[in-house]
Amino acid sequence: MINVSVVGATGRMGRLAIELIHDDANLKLHSALNSKSDLAEMLGADVVLDFTLPEVSPKVVEFAISNALRIVVGTSGWSQLKLAELEKQLKDNPSAAVVVIPNFSVGSMLGQQFAALAAKYFDSIEIVEAHHSGKVDSPSGTAIRTAERIAEARLGMVQPLISGVDQEARGQVVSGVPIHSLRLKGVSAIQDVIFGGSDETLTISHNVSSHRAYSQGILLAIQYALTAAGLTVGLEQVVNK
Repeated sequence: MINVSVVGATGRMGRLAIELIHDDANLKLHSALNSKSDLAEMLGADVVLDFTLPEVSPKVVEFAISNALRIVVGTSGWSQLKLAELEKQLKDNPSAAVVVIPNFSVGSMLGQQFAALAAKYFDSIEIVEAHHSGKVDSPSGTAIRTAERIAEARLGMVQPLISGVDQEARGQVVSGVPIHSLRLKGVSAIQDVIFGGSDETLTISHNVSSHRAYSQGILLAIQYALTAAGLTVGLEQVVNK
């Protein structure tokens, strides 16, 4: 039996996580924290799930690390710089573990892998992502991670200077890839990675119609975190264990 604490329990993802825990015979809800809860309520959990806000998540993760907890982070906003800081904290607290999942969708994970593969063959690449109007951050963590994976795949290759990169309408450039973010009612999550080549374009598109698409990834991450060590980033690391 895995005792799970959910931080951000009143949000959309937090409520989904609690449903999944109640429906799984191998999981038990240890505690459900909202914005008014004391973080100490996490203590004693085998695994903590963080579904809070970008400005709150670092405090939750820092508390978890300092108390040797294993935490799965589903909150956006974790840049490479912030992840590097986490690695430093974890060296001082080797019993703790942090699993950062920018997107719990298996389809999104595969889309990122396909994008990294295609990146080697195209010099013109942009990302358009759309999420529900309640998502407070942009670009999305998924889009940022996709851009980073594209840059990793193109390591040693020259990315031409993007025309008009100094114009705000050209999008935020992450790892050399422009990202355009939309926040709309009626949308759950959509990401298109568009590659331009000589006389052709390629679009890798992923569309989530319901947040329940993240269910499988959440359950896999909980199981993985139970024996994880140090910092893990990305659902692909969890699946490939």
